[in-house]
Amino acid sequence: MNPSDAHAEIIATFKRAEADADHKFGLIKAAAQKGPKAIQAATDAAAKAAKRRDSYAKKLDALGLHLKD
Repeated sequence: MNPSDAHAEIIATFKRAEADADHKFGLIKAAAQKGPKAIQAATDAAAKAAKRRDSYAKKLDALGLHLKD
């Protein structure tokens, strides 16, 4: 695998993680009507997704690729 393939793969993974994090944060609003346990579960899932997204962003930054403003 050449470096551009590796970069493309990690960029795609980052974009999926970013979309997943956005989706999970959206679920918090939906869970608000279901009660405090649902809100907590949605918040925990969103935090994990954001952490995963940030991890990939850090890897991209180490490679010198900056996708976010």
